[in-house]
Amino acid sequence: MIAGDRQRIDKWLFFARVVKSRSLAAKLATGGRVRVNREKVDQAAHPVKIGDVLTITLERRVLVYKVLATGHRRGPAEEARLLYEDVSPQPSPGEGGRAGLAELPPQREAGSGRPTKRERRQTDRLRDRGDNE
Repeated sequence: MIAGDRQRIDKWLFFARVVKSRSLAAKLATGGRVRVNREKVDQAAHPVKIGDVLTITLERRVLVYKVLATGHRRGPAEEARLLYEDVSPQPSPGEGGRAGLAELPPQREAGSGRPTKRERRQTDRLRDRGDNE
């Protein structure tokens, strides 16, 4: 392997736009939230090479990326997408991207503006009725 075929994990995460800064990428790596080929990474300097599979645990999701190239700079998003292939498992239809969320509060229609005083009273009555039962 040529030295140019490998890159530090924190630099790669930053160039691939997984995180906003390189220091956050280093914290992600040293915090044990990144695995390279199923092995936990404990250093930001851990090298990655083309063909490695990265499992990245973020707050509300798990990303699984296959490294297709090493980066040279943090460019636009289109350039960053060329660095990896997303092989993350698709969420099941029951999850719908809302895993772990309880019942959502009622939502107003978009563009309907602020509620009127009458609508606020009606909402308060509904909430009070639900609390007393």
